[in-house]
Amino acid sequence: MSPTISNYRLSLLFAPAFFGGLLLLTGCSGSAHDPAEKYILVADNTKISYWQSAAQGLAHATAELKVKMEVLGPDGHDPQAEHDAFKHAVAEKPSGILISASDPNLLTPDINSALDQGIPVITIDADAENSKRLFFIGTDNYNAGNVGGKLAAKLLNGKGNAVVFTLPGQSNLKDRLQGYQAAFAGSDIKISQVVDINGNSDVAFDSAKKLLDTKTKVDAFICLEAVSCPAVADVVNRANMAGKVVVIAMDTDPATIEWINKGVISATIAQKPWTMAYFGTKLLADIHLHPPALGKDFSKSIYSPVPTFVDTGAFVVDKTNVGALTQQPPSGNQ
Repeated sequence: MSPTISNYRLSLLFAPAFFGGLLLLTGCSGSAHDPAEKYILVADNTKISYWQSAAQGLAHATAELKVKMEVLGPDGHDPQAEHDAFKHAVAEKPSGILISASDPNLLTPDINSALDQGIPVITIDADAENSKRLFFIGTDNYNAGNVGGKLAAKLLNGKGNAVVFTLPGQSNLKDRLQGYQAAFAGSDIKISQVVDINGNSDVAFDSAKKLLDTKTKVDAFICLEAVSCPAVADVVNRANMAGKVVVIAMDTDPATIEWINKGVISATIAQKPWTMAYFGTKLLADIHLHPPALGKDFSKSIYSPVPTFVDTGAFVVDKTNVGALTQQPPSGNQ
């Protein structure tokens, strides 16, 4: 291990020195890598725009490194199929795997097996914190929920009934819900119902329609994932309730952006899937060249060569800044 890399890794422990190491890593040349290296992204529901954006980040990083890439996983929400896709990825013996764990209990043994076989694994978007994965890259989901909750509380003037749409089992969505609950604590806002959409936007549509058709008191619809809110917004629009019901979405699906522009969705909490995959691939590539002891628990080591969590950030998008999302991903080595 060279002194440069050793100093870089130790710098992850110290915030003031982190950015020097970051520049070293993201500026590394692809010439140090073997073109036969392959980095695989495994995710659930891969056809949605969120994962298409992540795939672009993966492609950008592997193009800079001059190595291979692959995206595996089911088109729809299917944790068992993601489990099968991950096993297929491991069988390919890649240089590293990025995975979003839709069901951490199901995927933890698979992740552990990959590490035991010498394949570095980093979780992105949705963590499997009890696995041997090296670390997690993604959103501080509690904070994202808390930001959304404070925005909803402001728009509701501190009172009303909210209905939440989510998926069971995913730790990131549980954290977002807790963030919303914390933001509503001490107010007169009540989460009256939590709807499991099971990855199906039709469930969100039907649930929202039933609530509005039966005149159930709903002051806000809150979506903790990307699939449900365009369907919910469609229901709100058809019921001529735009502007009368607060709708807080998650992520920047094109349909979500369209409903923001139409004034039906109040705002969305934007994540950075492109960044998760791009930066995650760069970190996997560095780990491939300078591997730590895979499978070791570094969480309680002050000399850990890897962080525990890399926060890629999240921000509010509403009518005031939605136009900025038309920016294109960077081209070339920027």
